[in-house]
Amino acid sequence: MSGAAEFQTIRYAVGERIATITLNRPQVRNAQNSTLILELDCAMRRAAADPQVHVIVLAAAGPAFSAGHDLKAVVGQEAPDAWRQLRRTPEGRLRHERELYLEKCLYIYNLPKPTIAQVQGACVAAGLMLACMCDLIVAADDAQFSNPVLRMTGAGVELLVEPWELGQRKAKEFLFLGDPIDAREAWRLGLVNRVVPSRDLHGAAQELAETIAANAPLSVRAAKKTVYLAAERSRTEAWAEAERLWEPVYLSEDAQEGPRAFRDGRAPQWRGR
Repeated sequence: MSGAAEFQTIRYAVGERIATITLNRPQVRNAQNSTLILELDCAMRRAAADPQVHVIVLAAAGPAFSAGHDLKAVVGQEAPDAWRQLRRTPEGRLRHERELYLEKCLYIYNLPKPTIAQVQGACVAAGLMLACMCDLIVAADDAQFSNPVLRMTGAGVELLVEPWELGQRKAKEFLFLGDPIDAREAWRLGLVNRVVPSRDLHGAAQELAETIAANAPLSVRAAKKTVYLAAERSRTEAWAEAERLWEPVYLSEDAQEGPRAFRDGRAPQWRGR
């Protein structure tokens, strides 16, 4: 397994077709400061560009996935944060810190490769945002999901995440109350895909990633885009766009390799082309 030692607030490792990116500020329950967000963005882009990576797992060190934004950094109780330093640059002067954060979250959401959030303990506010940007969520049975943002500050487009995931009525209850829901309730509501004992969390996420990584990579990426088409466009528009999206997959080398491997009784050797 290879790693990247230059990161301060995350760990990055690549194994067999799987990149695992681990939030690594357990002393503050992986609260997100600007350094973590910028490093996470860098790691996601690295994994997206690596042809050996087929699936990305987002994990967290310690007992919590993420307690949300690092509020001490926000109110200036810590050393000046990188957001402020970034604004001194020409690019920083053109973009507000918040816009940069949302841009980097949307990058995860729009990644062509499938992503899995591996969640344990507290998954709060901006932590929930990160988890929901991933395609799938595997939760430990001790996971707690909440977004108490209405109790302390304003919010914005982040609140779109809850209706997408929960539906309007449950989203309003979830946001208005700000109370946490446990992993089983999150599964019942469709927020998470699987709930497993805490001791099995890493293995369950890796097993899911390995299963996905064994599929034809071009087809997996096209399938992800097709799901978005179904959610965001009319049926007629989505039908036409899906045909255009899948045409290069039908014409690829992998489209021939799949039937050949089935005929020969062997595992397919995908080339991603």
